[in-house]
Amino acid sequence: MNFLFLRKITPQSSPFPWVQLLRKLPLSTFRRFPTSQATQFLFPVAILRRFLPKTQPSAMKRYLNTYLHTDIRNSVEHFNVLIDGYCRNGEISRAVELLVGMKTNGPAPDIVTYNTLINGFCKTGDVFTARKLMGEISLVNLEPNVITYTTLIDAYCKIQCVEDARSMYDEMTVKGLVPDVVTYTCIMNGLCKGGKVEEAKSVFREMEEVGVVPNHFSYATIIDSLFKDGNAGEAFAFQGQMVVRGVGFDVVVYTALMDGLFKAGMPNDAENMFQVLLEESLVPNCITYSALIGGLCKLGDVNKGELMLQEMEEKCVSPNVVVYASIVDGYTKKGLLNEAMNVMKKMVQRNISPNVFVYGTLIDGFFKARQQGIALDLFKEMKSVGLEENNFVIDSFVNNFKRSGRMEEANELLKAMMSRGLVPDRVNYTSMMDGFFKVGKELDAFDMAQEMTEKSSGFDIVAYNVLINGLFKCGKYESESFYTGMRELGLVPDSATFNTMINAYCKEGNLENALNLLNEMKSYGLLPNLITRNILVQRLCAAGEIEKTMDVLNDMLVFGFHPTPTIHKAVLDASSKSRRADVILHIHNRLVGMGLELNLSTYNTLISTLCRLGMVKRSTLVFKDMMGKGISPDIITYNALIQGYCLSSHLKNAFSVHSQMLTEGVSPNVETYNILLRGLSAASLIKDAAGLVNQMKERGLIPNADTYDILLSGHGKIGNMKECIKFYCEMITKGFVPKTSTYNVLISCFSKGKKMSEAKELMREMQVRGLSPNSSTYDILICGWYRLSKQPGLSKSLKRSYQAEAKRLFEEMNEKGFIPCENTLAHISFALAKPGKKVDAQRILNKLYKKKVK
Repeated sequence: MNFLFLRKITPQSSPFPWVQLLRKLPLSTFRRFPTSQATQFLFPVAILRRFLPKTQPSAMKRYLNTYLHTDIRNSVEHFNVLIDGYCRNGEISRAVELLVGMKTNGPAPDIVTYNTLINGFCKTGDVFTARKLMGEISLVNLEPNVITYTTLIDAYCKIQCVEDARSMYDEMTVKGLVPDVVTYTCIMNGLCKGGKVEEAKSVFREMEEVGVVPNHFSYATIIDSLFKDGNAGEAFAFQGQMVVRGVGFDVVVYTALMDGLFKAGMPNDAENMFQVLLEESLVPNCITYSALIGGLCKLGDVNKGELMLQEMEEKCVSPNVVVYASIVDGYTKKGLLNEAMNVMKKMVQRNISPNVFVYGTLIDGFFKARQQGIALDLFKEMKSVGLEENNFVIDSFVNNFKRSGRMEEANELLKAMMSRGLVPDRVNYTSMMDGFFKVGKELDAFDMAQEMTEKSSGFDIVAYNVLINGLFKCGKYESESFYTGMRELGLVPDSATFNTMINAYCKEGNLENALNLLNEMKSYGLLPNLITRNILVQRLCAAGEIEKTMDVLNDMLVFGFHPTPTIHKAVLDASSKSRRADVILHIHNRLVGMGLELNLSTYNTLISTLCRLGMVKRSTLVFKDMMGKGISPDIITYNALIQGYCLSSHLKNAFSVHSQMLTEGVSPNVETYNILLRGLSAASLIKDAAGLVNQMKERGLIPNADTYDILLSGHGKIGNMKECIKFYCEMITKGFVPKTSTYNVLISCFSKGKKMSEAKELMREMQVRGLSPNSSTYDILICGWYRLSKQPGLSKSLKRSYQAEAKRLFEEMNEKGFIPCENTLAHISFALAKPGKKVDAQRILNKLYKKKVK
C-alpha cells in the first residue's frame, strides 16, 4: 500500500485529532496490509478498529461519511465499526437502530454485527436481551459461532448463573462447535468466583483432554482461586506446569502469584515476585500495585505500602479506591486512626470517592477504640454522600453493641436493617449468635441460629464453632454429638473447631479423648496452634499429668513450638505439688532441652517455685548459676528469695537478702516490705514492724491494702487491740476494704475482750462493704457469745439472750452450708446438753455428723 492512499483517507485539514495520529504512523504499520483493491476498502475499518477504540461514534460516523469511498460507507464492516463504537460508548439503543436500518435498507448484518451487539448488551448486564438477540440469528440465515456462545457464557458466569452457562456450553457442543480456550476460561472463572474450585479444576482437565491448550489466563484463574481457597501447594503445582509447558508469564499471572503468596503467608516471596515482574520489563498495572499494597498493609507494613503508592503515582499508574482502602485498613488495624483519616482525606482531594468499605473500616476502628462519637459521625457522613450501609457496616455496629453487652439494641438494629430490605448475611447472624451466648441468652442465640438456617445460606464452620462453643459454655452440649452435627451439615472442622472440642473434653475430665483429638486434627491436615498447645498444657497440668504434658510439648517441637515462659511456669507449678526439688529441677532441665530460653524470666520462675516451698538452699544454687551466666537479678528475684527465707523461718537471712538488694542498687517495692512484714507477723514479732513501715514510707512507697491486712492481723494475734483499731481506722480512711480474714482477726479481738456487741457490729459492717462472713467468722462469734453466757453472776435473762444469739448464728451458719469447727461444736453441745436438752443436743450432733464434720 502506498503513502498516497494513506494521505487520501487522512486529509491534512481533518478536525479530528485521531486523524493526525494516522498521519504519524510509520510505514511499517501499513506494509502488513495487502495492496489489493478490496483490502484498500477494508483498510480504514481495520485502522479504526485497531487505533481508535475510544473515538466518539458520532465523530467517527461524520468522518466516514465525509472522507471514505461510497463502497466503504455502504459496507457491513462500516456499520459494524459504528455499532461497536456505540456499544463501547454505552449508546446501545443507537446501535440497535443501526441494526434495524441494516435489516431494512442493507447491507445485511453478518455474525460480527450480532456478536458485537450481544457483547454490548452483556456488558450492560442485560443478558436476557442478549440471549433473545441470539435467537434472531438463525432467522436471518446465520449461525451462532464460538464467539457468540462464549460471550453469553462469560456473561452468565459473571452474574453467577453457572447453570445457564453450562446449558449454553452443552448447546454449542451439540451443534458441533468446539469451545476454545476463552470459552473454557470463562466457565472456570465463573465456577471459581462461586467458590467451586474443584469443579473449575475438572473443567481445566476436560479442556486438556479435548486438546485445547490452556493459556496464561486459564492458569491465572485457577492459581488465584487455589490461593484464595488456602490451597497454596496445588497453586504452586499449576505454576510449575506453566513453566514446564512454556506458557509465558504476563502481568496477570505475576499479579495472581504475588497476591497468592501474600495470602499463603510468604510475604518475602511475594515481594520477590514483584521484582521479577519488573526485571522481565513488564509494567505493573493498578491491580498489581493493589495486590502488593494490600498484602503489605495486611502484614502491618503500612509505611511500605504508602511508599508503593508513591511509586505507582510516579509511574503514572492511577491508584483506585481499592488501593486507598488497603492503606486505610492497614492503619486502622494498627490503631493509627488519625493516619487512616488522613489517607481518606487525601483520597477526596484526588477526586477518588471513599466507598462503603473505607467508611466501614473507619467506623469499625473507632468503635473498637471506644470513640463512638466519631464512628457515628462517619456513619452520618457516609449516608449524606449517598452510600447505603452494607453487611460489613452493620456488623461493626453489632460488634460494638456486643462488646458492651447491649444485645437488645443490636437486635433492634438488625430488625431495622431488614425492614429497609438489607438481608443479614452469615457473618451478621454469627456475630449476633456469639453476642447472645456471651450475655447468657442462650434461647436468643438459638433463635438466631434457626433464623440463619432459614434465611441465610446456613452454617459454615465459623458459625458452627460459635454455636458449639456457646453450647459447651452453658453446659448444654455433649462432646460426642459434635461429630454427628458436623457430618449432617457437611462441614469440615478447622483448627478452632478442634480447639473448642479439645477444651470441652478437658473440662469434662476426659483427657484421653482430648489427646486423641490432637492426633485426629493432624489427620485432617491441620496443624496444632498455640491455642491448642496452651489448652492441653493448662488442663493436663491442672490434672497433675506432668508426663503427658511433657509428651505434648515434645510433639509440638515438630511444629516449631518451643516452651514459653508461661508454659514453664504452668508446668513447674504443677510439678511443685510433689514438693520435691529434684523433680522440679528435672522438669525444668527437660524444658530447657526442648528449647526454653534461659533468661531472667525463666530463672525467676524456677527460684520462685522453689522458694514458695521453702527450698531456699536449692534456690540459692540456682541464683548463683544465674549470676554465673551474667544475668543480673531484679526485684522479682530478690522478693522470691526473701519470701523463701521467711517461709522457712530464717528471718535474719531474709533481712540479709534485703540489705544485699539495696547494696546492688535494686530498689524494693511494696511487695518486698509486705513479705518481710508477713514474716515478722508469722514469728509474732509484729511489734518490730514500726521501723520497717517507716523505712517503706521514707522511700516514697505507699502501704497498700495487703500491708494493712498484715499489720492488723499481726497485732491482733498478739492481742494488741490498740494497734489493731489504729490500723483499721487508717485503712478505712484511705479507702481500703479489709479482707474477710482481717475482719475475723478484729472480731476475734473483740470477742476475746468480751465486747460481743462491737464484734456483732463489725460483722454487719463487713456485709455492708460487700464481704460475706465465712465459716471462721461464725465460729468466732458463736464461741464468743457462749463464753459470754458463762460469766459468773450473769442474770438468767442475759444468759438466755446471749445463748439465743449464739443459736441464731449457728442456724444461719447451717443455712449457708458452713460446717462448724470442733470448738464451736463443743460449745453447742455443752450449752444444749443440760437437763431436758439432751435430745436436742443429740439431734443437732447427728445432723452435723451426717455432714461429715471433721
